[in-house]
Amino acid sequence: MVFPKPASESDLFLHSNFASRYVRDSLPRFSMPDDSMPKEAAYQNIHDELQLDAIPKLNLASFVTTSMEEECNKLIMESINKNYVDMDEYPITTDLHNRCVNMIARLFHAEIGEDENAIGAGTVGSSEAIMLAGLAFKKKWQNKRKAEGKPYDKPNLVTGSNVQVCWEKFARYFEVELREVEVREGYYVMDPAKAVELVDENTICVAAILGSTYNGEFEDVKLLNDLLLQKNKQTGWDTPIHVDAASGGFIAPFLYPELEWDFRLALVKSINVSGHKYGLVYAGIGWVIWRTKDDLPEDLVFHINYLGADQPTFTLNFSKGSSQIIAQYYQLIRLGQEGYRSIMENCRENAMVLKEDLEKSGRFNILSKDDGVPVVAFSLKDRRQYDEYKISEMLRRHGWIVPAYPMPPAAQHINVLRVVIRAEFSRTLAERLAFDIHNVLHELEKVHPPTKTNNTEEVNKSLVDSEVKKTAMDTQKEIIAQESNKRQKIMAS
Repeated sequence: MVFPKPASESDLFLHSNFASRYVRDSLPRFSMPDDSMPKEAAYQNIHDELQLDAIPKLNLASFVTTSMEEECNKLIMESINKNYVDMDEYPITTDLHNRCVNMIARLFHAEIGEDENAIGAGTVGSSEAIMLAGLAFKKKWQNKRKAEGKPYDKPNLVTGSNVQVCWEKFARYFEVELREVEVREGYYVMDPAKAVELVDENTICVAAILGSTYNGEFEDVKLLNDLLLQKNKQTGWDTPIHVDAASGGFIAPFLYPELEWDFRLALVKSINVSGHKYGLVYAGIGWVIWRTKDDLPEDLVFHINYLGADQPTFTLNFSKGSSQIIAQYYQLIRLGQEGYRSIMENCRENAMVLKEDLEKSGRFNILSKDDGVPVVAFSLKDRRQYDEYKISEMLRRHGWIVPAYPMPPAAQHINVLRVVIRAEFSRTLAERLAFDIHNVLHELEKVHPPTKTNNTEEVNKSLVDSEVKKTAMDTQKEIIAQESNKRQKIMAS
């Protein structure tokens, strides 16, 4: 029989976590433990378990920044205990926030004088920014309808079916009908002409995307603006445009400065952008900018005075960390336009290297565009042996996270693999990824040799009819289950 060793005096001075009992016990999972544990043990155990997560730099599914300079990391840690909402207590942080709003607004050609302040807010990502912009459109539309003595209970919003899920959340949470323009094979963004056809007197705005989540493509905001101007003139309406520039807002000004998509267009009344994407800040910061003060209804702005002074606020959240705001200001002044331009050019060139390598293989159709967010979206030309989900699964064995997913409704029979090229993704990594993709193809062809047939169309049709198609969610569940099994085996051993 093995008896537990009683604690000795030397145990109190033994600083190795691996010589303590805390490596023999499982960490609590569902209930708070009765007893405390040393801070070193808590850190080491959590640190070790987190090693089973993917490497952020190799997570090519995400647009979110995963690396910043050490000086900025220091600023983040120095300000991590500041609550941004306490504006009177942290006036410098508030001033840095306002500087960011003004710099971004001018980057987007907002109509403000040299000494005027822009109208905007820092948010928790573009999701909150979109909620705020949508609420402003809804409230302004309702106020106008009330003044005209017309019904104001059936607002609608026009978008493409390729929008990010936060637009569906806004529509559902705030009771706005979402009218979607379906994409089609070969055209994976909103068709401006079809969008304008869906507009009626109850439309609070048309939302255009500068950088589709699916393939990085920019929608034609200029054409949408021109067509909508004509319709507004014919009908007497004043339907506005919101630009969801979550991904493209920090790309277009530097790579495509002549492209008209922002406040240079008369009907663009608000724009959101994700600071934590190509704004080059860690996750948790977005921005929403309004064209003028009149585009943000005053009755949506709250004034609070119980934190020391009168403070106007328009957010869905109250308490919020200051770190990402400070990090955004650091990036804006540290890099300047020169630095941002250089980084975006590097991203575009690295995307082109990967794209050209995939094209040379002859195995893939490229669904992304050369002009747009530096994303490489591609699908298999021949899916008889294996599909995009299998390639995604195999790439995980090489450490890469490359998502596979179906296109939006009306084009969902097309599966896509998507690689997001971020600032921290170097030419060496791009070439290595291309090499590993080719290795995966060779591995799959050994397991699934080509089917010999004289009738390719019949074989394809038969496979499509008989095959149980995986959805993106099914695949994700399988991956999570596999990773969970790995963790359990490691922990068991």
